[in-house]
Amino acid sequence: MPHALAPRPAFSPSPVLIWGPLAGCALIVALVIRHEAGAEGFASGVGLALLPLPFIALIFARLDAVAPKPTRALLFAFVWGACAATFLALVMNGVLLRWITGASDTVTPAHDDMLRIVLLAPVVEEVGKGAVVLLLFLYRPVVFHGVLAGLVTAGLSATGFAFTENVLYLGSAVTQDRMAGTAGMINSTAVVTFVVRILVAPFAHPVFTALTGAAIGLAATLPPEARRWRRGLPVLGLAAAIALHSVWNASTALSFFGFAAVYVLVMLPVFALLSRWALRERRRQLRSVRRTLPVYTEAGWLSDGEPDALGSLQARGASRRLARRRHGAAGARAVADYQAAATSLALLRERADQGVAGDDFPAHERDLLARMWRHRDVAAATILSAARSAGRRSAGRAPAPTAAPPRAAAPAGRTRPDRRAR
Repeated sequence: MPHALAPRPAFSPSPVLIWGPLAGCALIVALVIRHEAGAEGFASGVGLALLPLPFIALIFARLDAVAPKPTRALLFAFVWGACAATFLALVMNGVLLRWITGASDTVTPAHDDMLRIVLLAPVVEEVGKGAVVLLLFLYRPVVFHGVLAGLVTAGLSATGFAFTENVLYLGSAVTQDRMAGTAGMINSTAVVTFVVRILVAPFAHPVFTALTGAAIGLAATLPPEARRWRRGLPVLGLAAAIALHSVWNASTALSFFGFAAVYVLVMLPVFALLSRWALRERRRQLRSVRRTLPVYTEAGWLSDGEPDALGSLQARGASRRLARRRHGAAGARAVADYQAAATSLALLRERADQGVAGDDFPAHERDLLARMWRHRDVAAATILSAARSAGRRSAGRAPAPTAAPPRAAAPAGRTRPDRRAR
């Protein structure tokens, strides 16, 4: 790898400054929940709240598979929601309630505490969960590719929040049943809570906060000239998240049929629309790969046929499987990292063509090219071989970009990557 493409040093705060406060929030939240639910209820709540996590994590991993974010960023989003956002909610809900009404507050509100449930909780919780999306957009913009990045980041933050909230409510319900001597499933508060929160609506919090994340992601794709929209879209997304959250919370005070009507007529359609939007964004990312990467083929960084193969989910999966057969787990990881870097490069180039990549575009481009170059000996041949065996026959027919990057659009006066820099 040439010296010109050495990864540039990037400022990164000490892990202690990041994870230390989060650990403090986690400890305080855990102590509060244990005090509220008791030791037995706390343990039961943790066990029950863990059940939907693998399924939800798999969904977000599949959505994020084309242009995966760093694991540390995704873990940070989840832990933020589980610890920082819940800590903020525990503090602010009580503080705001006492400030407005002069009344005291408990961690688990009474059923008739509609002021907190419908008005205060949605505002505090959605601001807390959505804050991490804005943080990652501001401080890690190179991994924030647009709408899908916002959806995934917000979804994981909300999943973490829902996990901690489920520990609280399920643990408290278990303790309530034990103290009341409840026998059987029909009259069990824990069973009802489990069915509603784990089986019926495991995606409730992710759906709320995804509206904020998608709006921030959409704003990130707009040119600097659209200043009003860049500032207004996140506010609109947050307002939509708060409104949907309020409607959902209010439905818990309705009859069974009222609750079911809100679930069927409001929650499910919003979930379906967000799912369709996410899948559409993933297809758009693959089209961007096929459209944008040929400029790197012309410069000699990629072989003919790679843009087609890298822009196909089928070919990408076949490449990783072939790499595992030929080179073991290390080869599969190398191909996966090569694919992720190539996708990020295509999306970064697309943002540069739109004028929203920022002045550090050349440095980020060099980093991604260097990352690809480290794996090229294993990845390139494997990708093309897998594409041919999958019946694509893409070698030798790289598509022309639909719009070649204009000179005026590329930062630092560059229109295409310089092959001589290798």
